[in-house]
Amino acid sequence: MARFSVILAVLQVLSVPAFAKHGEKRGEDHERGKHDKEYVPARGPAEVRNPQHDARQSGDYRDAEGHPNAPHVHRDGRWVGHDSGREDVHYHVDHPWEHGRFNGGFGRRHIYRIEGGGRDRFWFGGYYFSAAPYDYDYCDDWLWDRDQVVIYDDPDHVGWYLAFNARLGTYIHVSFLGR
Repeated sequence: MARFSVILAVLQVLSVPAFAKHGEKRGEDHERGKHDKEYVPARGPAEVRNPQHDARQSGDYRDAEGHPNAPHVHRDGRWVGHDSGREDVHYHVDHPWEHGRFNGGFGRRHIYRIEGGGRDRFWFGGYYFSAAPYDYDYCDDWLWDRDQVVIYDDPDHVGWYLAFNARLGTYIHVSFLGR
């Protein structure tokens, strides 16, 4: 019986750091603004029929406590920050699809690991992309050598795709630079 008590005590002592580390990790997640890191949208946003006030003008996307101050996606499929419509001058492209179209696969069945680069040029699987300059502030915390992204077609902004960061739950507009 004494031997069992000693083993139980040792196991309890050894489990404390594991729980502490788990709690610390969750705290970091909350600090970074992650609100639903397990969710990857099944599809991209619907076409905007009645453009709304762009949240970027007010500089705040936090629509609920704990949500990131960046364009993000809710579990109900609502793409927060994607409501400016086709006429948004920030996403006008003179020569859409200049480098061809991305054909690597769209949606949550196609999760890609970023292999390197930065916001000006990043890649995965031999596909190269660039973030929209207007979205630079929203990808400052992306990890360009390991974050997982999902690509969606942008129904409103010709020449752009949406890259959803699965770790952060946020997204940016990206242009395809080719293969």
